[in-house]
This record gives sequence, C-alpha cells and structure tokens, in this order.
Amino acid sequence: MTRYVGAIEAGGTKFNCAVVGSDRSIVREVRVATTTPAETLRQVLEFFRASDVAIEALGVSSFGPLELNRRSPQYGFITSTPKLAWRNADLIGPLGELRVPVALDTDVNGSALGEHTFGAAQGLDTFVYYTIGTGIGGGGMVGGRLIHGLTHPEMGHMALPHDRVKDPFAGTCPSHGDCFEGLASGPSLEQRWGINPAQLNPDHQAWKLEAHYIALALTNTIYVLSPQKIILGGGVMDNQFLFPLIRAEIKRLLNGYIQHELVLGELDSFVVPPGLGTHSGIYGSAALAFGVVNAPPS
Repeated sequence: MTRYVGAIEAGGTKFNCAVVGSDRSIVREVRVATTTPAETLRQVLEFFRASDVAIEALGVSSFGPLELNRRSPQYGFITSTPKLAWRNADLIGPLGELRVPVALDTDVNGSALGEHTFGAAQGLDTFVYYTIGTGIGGGGMVGGRLIHGLTHPEMGHMALPHDRVKDPFAGTCPSHGDCFEGLASGPSLEQRWGINPAQLNPDHQAWKLEAHYIALALTNTIYVLSPQKIILGGGVMDNQFLFPLIRAEIKRLLNGYIQHELVLGELDSFVVPPGLGTHSGIYGSAALAFGVVNAPPS
C-alpha cells in the first residue's frame, strides 16, 4: 500500500511543496513565493491542509543558516541569513500545526539525500552535492551519513585563492566578500561582467574564470573529504558547457597528486550534473520524511 509524506524544499525565492508517495509519485505540488515568514508559511499550511491524501510525516530541506541542534530552544530556526525578513525566523514551529512528525535539514543536504536515494549518488557512501546559483551551498554524505558537525557545512563560504590582478572584482558576499559564493555565484557573475549571465556567450572569458573558481573549491573538497563523486546543480550549472571546463581545471590543479582512476581520467563520471535534475530537493525532502516513518521510498 502506498504511503504518503509531505515534502518542502524551502528556498530564498520560493518554497516548493509536494505530497509524495512511497512509490515515488508526486500527487500534488505547488510553488509558493518566499515573502515574509508569516505569509509564506500560511500558504504552505493551506496547501497541505487542502490535500485529499493524508501525510504521515513532513520533510523540510531549507536555506539557512539553520539551527539543527534539537536541544537548542531555537531548533528549526533560520538564523543569520542575509535574507533579513527571515533572520531568526521559526520555520518548524508553525509547521507543527499539521500534527505530523517533521524532519529538517539544509537544502543542499536535502538535495544530496535525493540524489543518494534516486539519482546520481545511488550506491555511494561518500559524495558531495553543490548548488551554484543565486547562492552557493554544499552538502553530502560521509560514510553513509549526511554531513553534520558543530552546525552544518557552509561549503559555499570557503576561502579561495583570489588573484586581484587578474580578477580585481571584490566579491558579493556580505560577510566575506571574495569567498567561493562571493566570487562564483550567479549574482557575482552579473556584477563582475555587468550583464545577466544568461546573455554571456559560451566562449566569453567569464566562463573560464568561473570554471577556475569552481575547480578550486572542488579540489579543496577532494583533498578534505575524498568523495566518490561530486554533483553540481543550481542555475549556473544549467550551462552544461561548464562541466568539461571544470573537469579539465580540476585535473590541472590536482596535478596527478590523487592517484585514482576517477580523477586521473577525464572525470566525466566523477563531476556530474544531478541525476534528478531540478527535483533533487523535493525528493530529498520526501526521503527525510520517510526516514521518520520508517517507510523508505521504493
């Protein structure tokens, strides 16, 4: 018998909400604009209350930073986000009105779990998922467990070598300036070159520089976590021509130091797009919920 859960992929511009079956079916879905916490969550609650299908649990993968320590009085709060209306907002509390168990993780860990359950990371126990778009975030698994620690990974804010002679752009991150997100996110591309990235030709110099910064971050990731695969999603990575540029730059930066066939070759099966396309997050949120009710999707 098919069982159903609610899934929320909570982003800075929209909340994707769905009712997902254990047979992987999506029976209802909606997108809600991310406005104020009160208005956004009101619409989210209305969506699930209007469902003809009863859900057993709710999985939420959200932008952050998030408080994920269940012993904290602020568990389920979005904390120091640059999205000021959501700073110190209670995300999980209002969702308790649905009276079902709620599982919470970061948006990138949610996407990573979706890829592990159904997509490009099936059968792997150590991998990383990056989203490169309006912002940059990273999550994944190490030893079969989603990555957590003191708080949660903030891979998008790693410091990268920045040659200010070749690239004088100061960066866009309000906290760090020229961190990974500040140098390589969609807004940084637009501000550096003064044009919407969608209008940049594939042979524009912007993309070689973009591939360089992404490759620097991925090389750091390879050295630190030794992942079996790196998955790159997000709006910037819709430009498929970036993948071969990034792979070639990783190979150059590694310079033969990592002696494994996956990185000594062309890296085609090592640095890859999401197997689920734009659905990684919603299926990952569903997988979080099914983990609560012990009925993993088939």
